[in-house]
Amino acid sequence: MWQWFVYKENEPLIFSAAIFWVFFGVVLLGYQFIYQNNRARSLYLMAVSMYFYYLSGGYFFTLLILSTIIDYHIGKKIYESDNPVLRKRLVTASVVINLAILGYFKYTYFLTDIINQLAGTDFQATNLLAVITNQLAGTSFDIDNIILPVGISFYTFQTISYSIDIYRGNLKPVNDIWDFAFFVSFFPQLVAGPIVRASDFVPQIYKPYNLNQEEFGHAVFLIINGLIKKIFISDYISINFVDRVFESPLTYSGFENLMAVYGYSIQIYCDFSGYSDVAIGLALLLGYRLPLNFNSPYKAQNITDFWRRWHISLSSWLRDYLYISLGGNRKGKVRTYINLLLTMLLGGLWHGAHVRFIIWGALHGIALAVHKMWMEAFPAKKTEGETGAALWSSLLTFHFVAFCWIFFRAADMQAVGDMLSQIAFNFQPEIIAAALGAYYKPFLLIAFGFAAHLLPRSFKTSLSVRFTALPDLTKAIIIAFVALLLFQMKTAAVQPFIYFQF
Repeated sequence: MWQWFVYKENEPLIFSAAIFWVFFGVVLLGYQFIYQNNRARSLYLMAVSMYFYYLSGGYFFTLLILSTIIDYHIGKKIYESDNPVLRKRLVTASVVINLAILGYFKYTYFLTDIINQLAGTDFQATNLLAVITNQLAGTSFDIDNIILPVGISFYTFQTISYSIDIYRGNLKPVNDIWDFAFFVSFFPQLVAGPIVRASDFVPQIYKPYNLNQEEFGHAVFLIINGLIKKIFISDYISINFVDRVFESPLTYSGFENLMAVYGYSIQIYCDFSGYSDVAIGLALLLGYRLPLNFNSPYKAQNITDFWRRWHISLSSWLRDYLYISLGGNRKGKVRTYINLLLTMLLGGLWHGAHVRFIIWGALHGIALAVHKMWMEAFPAKKTEGETGAALWSSLLTFHFVAFCWIFFRAADMQAVGDMLSQIAFNFQPEIIAAALGAYYKPFLLIAFGFAAHLLPRSFKTSLSVRFTALPDLTKAIIIAFVALLLFQMKTAAVQPFIYFQF
């Protein structure tokens, strides 16, 4: 049993694993004794969160501690200083140090390959953290393999925003380093978001615990909803159809490749928004409110609207801390378009060190710039009877986004070319009936996922309200039924969340 409490590389602690709910149950049990004391609550959840990160990412929790120490002291110095030059140097140091750590683990291989190709050299990347750990702790980690620490992209952006918000005068520092460590490490959203800003979260640390009956019911509803998205829809269609096609596009017809693109579009949505739902629900049970991260993105009628609905915490972070810092729309139209393109290029690179992600970001950046130019040339006018136009706009936007997902998901550019070639030149409509028969279960789930996604927001809200109003016994029966259903649907091995790799 003691093995449950030690990090296992092939079995990280994630929401869709049964052991996580044992972990969370134990956390809640201890929480009952201290939640009314703000100080004890913060220290308890900070310790729990650090332990959770250890079970999810192993000894990389030392990097989390390092970032915490650096940004806490930089933020404090920025606030205490009246010297504008020193303040600017400090906030620059925060950005540079954090991005250097992130860049080392995320882009070392990418940059090394570029240098070797351009200069004809043969440099080899070395895991410096493993070298240091082996020397200090007597461990034997592989120094030739640099592993991306889970969640580093998310908590790095959080710590950077803390320093920048203090610099901009939008935030006062936390009372002490323990409160900051709690903010950085809060386990529900630690490894895959939402990216929580200090200005939204820190004030909650100092407020008394508050959770009414309606919020409790809504939290449970979100958790159930998120797990259904992840296990019932995303994992099933991934294992039983989408992964197979993307691994070998030429083995399948153009129709099957197209269905895999549609499948991945709903898979990544259900996977990531499912994680966000569970994270928001868990945080709410503990008394903390996290921001909405998805708002029916495939209902968007244009690409700008899509990015207001998809991964809201990242898109708003890129807007406020990158796009605006580049000049936003304050330096003329041409510069505005360039800033949009640069923002999305860097947003693509944030997802991974590969040309596929750069192309994905560039496509979205170009689309955002084109849409902005179009809106400036032809300002939208509200008229009656626009249902057909709205539907056409939504379909066009969705298919552009789905096309871009090919670059995001494919293993390499060769696979991208193969998939597009199959769809364009080897569609094979004559095998559609046979394909529908062979893959009717994942196809039904793909259709179900899109249908549920496109339901009116008012209907989804009413479901949450009705669930909240149910007697506790009825809620318990529903939870047991869903747990049984998900157990029957789960794959042989627990599937990690897609955004864990970023």
